Amino acid sequence: MYNLLMTILLIVSVLIIIAVMMQPAKTDNAMASLTGGADDLFAKSKPRGFEAFMQKVTLVLGIVFFVIAIAMVYVSSH
Repeated sequence: MYNLLMTILLIVSVLIIIAVMMQPAKTDNAMASLTGGADDLFAKSKPRGFEAFMQKVTLVLGIVFFVIAIAMVYVSSH
């Protein structure tokens, strides 16, 4: 059981890396680092399309990762 969970955890880890690398980059200019990004405070918009999908995929994979990690701890202690 432990080996199965380890294999699934490794697959989920690779999928998380791929999902994070596929997310569109949020480019900030040099002024944002000086002002702390205060000009973008009210300019936030909800992600749409591919960006929203990738954020959801990353969130689900992160939750699956932690659930499997906790299950591995439980299996290894019993």
